[in-house]
Amino acid sequence: MKNIKKKTVSRRQFIGTTASFASGMAIASPSVFGAPAILRSYQKPDSLINGVQIGAITYSYRSMPDQSAEATLQYVLDSGISAIELMGDPAESFAGKPKSTIDRGANFQRQESTEERNKRIEDLRAQMDDYNKEVAKWRSTVTMDKFTQIRKMYNDAGVQIYAFKPNAFGQNNTDSEIDYGFRAAKALGANHITIEHTSNLEHTLKLGQMAVRHKIYVGYHGHLQQTPTLWDAALDQSEYNMLNLDLGHYVAAGNADPLGIVKAKSDRIVSMHLKDRKNKENGQTNMPWGQGDTPIVQVLQLMRDQKYKFPASAEIEYQIPKNSDAVKEMVMCLEYCRKALEG
Repeated sequence: MKNIKKKTVSRRQFIGTTASFASGMAIASPSVFGAPAILRSYQKPDSLINGVQIGAITYSYRSMPDQSAEATLQYVLDSGISAIELMGDPAESFAGKPKSTIDRGANFQRQESTEERNKRIEDLRAQMDDYNKEVAKWRSTVTMDKFTQIRKMYNDAGVQIYAFKPNAFGQNNTDSEIDYGFRAAKALGANHITIEHTSNLEHTLKLGQMAVRHKIYVGYHGHLQQTPTLWDAALDQSEYNMLNLDLGHYVAAGNADPLGIVKAKSDRIVSMHLKDRKNKENGQTNMPWGQGDTPIVQVLQLMRDQKYKFPASAEIEYQIPKNSDAVKEMVMCLEYCRKALEG
C-alpha cells in the first residue's frame, strides 16, 4: 500500500476532551420516553457536521445489555448521533417477530462422539429451518404499522433512519421476504437497505429490479473481498444497486488508494462505514480510532470539501476497554469526526 500521509487525531488527544463531553451528555440526557416534550426537543442530537452526516450502524451497540428498539434509540441519543443504519433485530422484535427458542450454545458444551456431534448439528439445522419458515410466514403477513411507529419514535427524538439491515435479502430468503424488507425500510423512512455483497449476479439483478419498484436503494457491503471493481457488475444491472463501502475493510484488504474509490464511485455510494483497521502489511487488526491505517480524517474532509451527501456510519468493531462501553466509545468516535471536519 502506498504511504498515505495521515493527519491523525490520536485516541489520547481526544479521549480527554470527550470525557467531560460524555459525562455531560449522560447527565443531561434523561430517558427520552419520560421527559417533557419541550425538553426532548431541546436535547435532540445533531451529528451533521459542516455538511457531512455522521451516523452510526446500530450493530455497534451489540454489546449493550438491552437490544430493544427503545433501548437502541437511547444508546443513539446518548452517543449524540442524529442518523443511523438500523439493524433488523430491534425493529423486527418491536414489530412482533417470533422469538427463537433455539439454544445454540447448549449443543456443543459436552464431549461427544463425532456421530453424536453430527446428529446435534443436523438437529440444529432442522430447528433453524423451522424457525426461518416461521419468520418468513410472519414477514409475509405483518403490517407496517409498527415500523411506522418506530419511525415516529425515532424522528420525534431527533434521529433519522437512513438505512435498514434485516436478514431478509439473502439468496435463501423468499421473494415475499425481500418485498417485506423493502416495505419495512420505506416505513422506517430509510432510502436504502444494506446487504452483504454477493457474487451471485442473478440475485443482485433480482434485488436491483425489486428496488426499482420500491424506489429503495440496495447498498452492497463488502469485507476483505473489496476491490475497486467489486461492485461494477451489480452497478451495471440497476441504477438502484449501490455501494455500502466499508473504508476500514477496504484498507485491510490491501487496496492502495482508499480515497480513490470514494472519488471514483461517489455518485454510487449510498452510505459508507467508518472503522480504523490496520492495512494488510500491518496485520489488518481493528483498532481504536486514530491507531489504525484507515484515512478517516482525510475521507471526512474529502466528503466535506466535495459536498458528498452520503452518510458516514461509524462502526465499532475494536475491543472495547473494560472501563468503557459502546456508547462511550461512540461518543469518542463522533468527537474524532467533529475534530476532523472542523479542523
